[in-house]
Amino acid sequence: MSLNLHRMQLPREVIVGNGSLQLIGDVCKNLGFDRKALIITGRITNQIAAQKVSEILEDEGLRVDCHVVSSDVPTLDDVKKAEKAIEASKPQVVFGVGGGTKIDIAKLSSAHKGVLFISVPTSASHDGMASPFASIKGLERPSSILAQSPIAVVADTSVIINVPYRFIASGCGDVISKFVSTRDWKLAHEKKNEYYAQYAASLALMSAQHIVENVNLIKPGSVEGLRVLLEALVSCGVAMCIAGTSKPCSGSEHLFSHALDFLYPNSALHGEQCGLGAIMMAKLHGMEWKLVRDTLKKIGAPVTAREIGVPSDCVVDALLKASTILPERYTILNERHLTRKDAYELAKTTGVIE
Repeated sequence: MSLNLHRMQLPREVIVGNGSLQLIGDVCKNLGFDRKALIITGRITNQIAAQKVSEILEDEGLRVDCHVVSSDVPTLDDVKKAEKAIEASKPQVVFGVGGGTKIDIAKLSSAHKGVLFISVPTSASHDGMASPFASIKGLERPSSILAQSPIAVVADTSVIINVPYRFIASGCGDVISKFVSTRDWKLAHEKKNEYYAQYAASLALMSAQHIVENVNLIKPGSVEGLRVLLEALVSCGVAMCIAGTSKPCSGSEHLFSHALDFLYPNSALHGEQCGLGAIMMAKLHGMEWKLVRDTLKKIGAPVTAREIGVPSDCVVDALLKASTILPERYTILNERHLTRKDAYELAKTTGVIE
């Protein structure tokens, strides 16, 4: 008799707080890493945090190599270069120190080489820091590739609080979008009998609710608000670990963001675009879309195309293109079959375009 097996990889340790970088040596010791580590980072994040991580690990007696990624977006070429660095270094563990790009490259390259991975985010702009998926650019279509869950996440608020507030607001946009993605996933289950994990969906949804309930704490310079966001982002990552798919955290609002990336690349941050998408897709679902919009507005995240520098026509085009980005992903867009007039009215009614 065959069994349907579902394997979950979850982080063993998650440390969030002021000065948590100082605990990286203890984390390595607890996990049995005592010989060799490779840090994958960027040019700026090397100075912000990676050099500090290297010093702490060396003080613990580890030999540390560093691979600096020059790209601002993660590509397969970057992943292959990181894999070569892993082959040359032969580390026990790979650290991804940086924003989403560096963490995704470290996550995927270490998975390909069978080496465990520790996530050390230096920003909180989206939910990749604790998820098992890596977003890779430059392919024929957007791809969230199953890599591996970090065995540990160390998020130092004293580092992340110093990035421009826009990145924190963007992270909130990504989390808020879980109101829509969880509804899309449930819809796919009801209409197409797709696999659906209620616990994972509830965890992702709770993350969005956590932002709404604590919206007054999230503002520039607020460490308390940053902790709220980091807890929500980690929970989103864990939801994907449990589900074994990105669906609890990526629905029609992400398809809209991906469409914008094609039509009007490099215009805004991922979470900013997902936030706009969430406003409109919540309206399509018949949800409380004004709650989504008003929460983003209170946080200081963009709620209009003008605020992210995107022309109104491009928003309409992205709404029409979104359902074709990942045709196998069933969302509210498959139910509604928007015409150009429908798309324009949706964006106009929700205030995304003027």
